[in-house]
Amino acid sequence: QDTAPAGIFFKPDGTKMYIVGNTGDVVNEYNLARPWDVSTASFLQASPSVAGHEATPQGIFFKPDGKKMYIVGIGSDNVNEYTLSSPWNVATIIRHKIFNAAAQDANPESLFFKPDGTKMYVLGDANDDVYEYNLSTPWDVSTASFLQQKDVGSQDTTSQNIFFKPDGTKMYIVGGTDDEV
Repeated sequence: QDTAPAGIFFKPDGTKMYIVGNTGDVVNEYNLARPWDVSTASFLQASPSVAGHEATPQGIFFKPDGKKMYIVGIGSDNVNEYTLSSPWNVATIIRHKIFNAAAQDANPESLFFKPDGTKMYVLGDANDDVYEYNLSTPWDVSTASFLQQKDVGSQDTTSQNIFFKPDGTKMYIVGGTDDEV
């Protein structure tokens, strides 16, 4: 479906997988016959093109109820928020709001939200930092305000993806220079 897949996300029950790539500029949705087993994935559908909003999508995230999807990329440097009229169905996305992260980093690669939607974290490759934002309205990126940043460049100078333990006590970064987590 895409020759340059860049971001991946799973539905919380493991029955669906979503991949965003920067060749097709769409989100590809897959069903997993056995939850969490990617060998059982079958392509279901692609979202409408997000190229008009982000020409080089890198990261993807969903609200836990599947009613919102977020795309970040290095083309527009925006976090794009989409509403899904049918939860978890990427064919039903409608662009809702944006947040421009360029003031912090010109190459946002990945994003992650606190489970209650009150915090957003963006991993940037230009400065190799993790940026923390408060959201005054949960899950609404237009209400994001920058709080602080953490330099992760000493671990990898090509930061590409971020993930947090659900209770927030651990953060994981993967990078393309040292090829390490």
